[in-house]
Amino acid sequence: MSGQRHQPVLLAEVVAALGADNLGPQDGAIYVDGTFGAGGYSRAILQAANCTVFAIDRDPNAIAGAGDLVKEFAGRLHVIQGRFGDMVELLKDRGISAVQGVTLDLGVSSMQLDEAERGFSFRFDGPLDMRMEQAGESAADIVNSMAERPLADLIFTFGEEKKARRVAKAIVAARALAPITTTAGLAEIVRRAVGPSGPDRIDPATRTFQALRIAVNDELGEIDRGLDAAEMLLAPGGRMAIVSFHSLEDRRVKHFMRERAGRNPKGSRHLPDIAETPATLRLVSAQGITPSDAEIAANPRARSSRLRVAEKLGEVAA
Repeated sequence: MSGQRHQPVLLAEVVAALGADNLGPQDGAIYVDGTFGAGGYSRAILQAANCTVFAIDRDPNAIAGAGDLVKEFAGRLHVIQGRFGDMVELLKDRGISAVQGVTLDLGVSSMQLDEAERGFSFRFDGPLDMRMEQAGESAADIVNSMAERPLADLIFTFGEEKKARRVAKAIVAARALAPITTTAGLAEIVRRAVGPSGPDRIDPATRTFQALRIAVNDELGEIDRGLDAAEMLLAPGGRMAIVSFHSLEDRRVKHFMRERAGRNPKGSRHLPDIAETPATLRLVSAQGITPSDAEIAANPRARSSRLRVAEKLGEVAA
């Protein structure tokens, strides 16, 4: 997988979606890449037009690795360390109050997964960390201190793990003998608790690792803040293009866009209709955009991805 670590998912579709009528970035416009990573989306946006990109990433390693790209697009690429949920304030500090496009590639990056010392993946043995910002509470802190019931709830809610109570019980029993400090150690505990892989053939530890990573980095809360911030920052006619990788992420993006587009759920005969709210967004891809078979074959990480696009309503300046 090392050869695919910098391969952005749905790249052509994201870049096209950032412009009106799916024509891509425009000269003179300003865009936000809220999940810079290795810079794949930022590079493609900057190559598509004589525009400016403000790239944000909470991971210090991503910021440290941005130097060459900043030099290549001198004056047009500005890299900021921070959370995309804070994009309004981060850009306001730089004199920017409105942009023509925002893109987010949600979840963990391939680079983070490939670095054993970051502790995001059980494919490599490493310290049980998972902190994108490399600060604050780690996954090891959670598994070694959280009470059994809250731990089970966390694994069930964020990992959608049906055997969450069994996993939590096994973790508590194991840590009573010795602290759980490595990815391999935790993965083995979870595998024994869950049992053999099911029909989906994913590793039995996958869902628990996902749950811990989401909890450590408050990923779902950050998605909510990021979507609100993107809508606030977009100029009328501007677009947000959001790539998600699992149902928890995609559900949040879908519900946000549908609500802002005025598509509230209808009430039942037992409950009154929910009052409609004025639309602030227009859905560009109501069902979302999924990768082609060719992209999945070239980049397996794309398999579960989905792109959703919405456009800010309002009067567009001439």
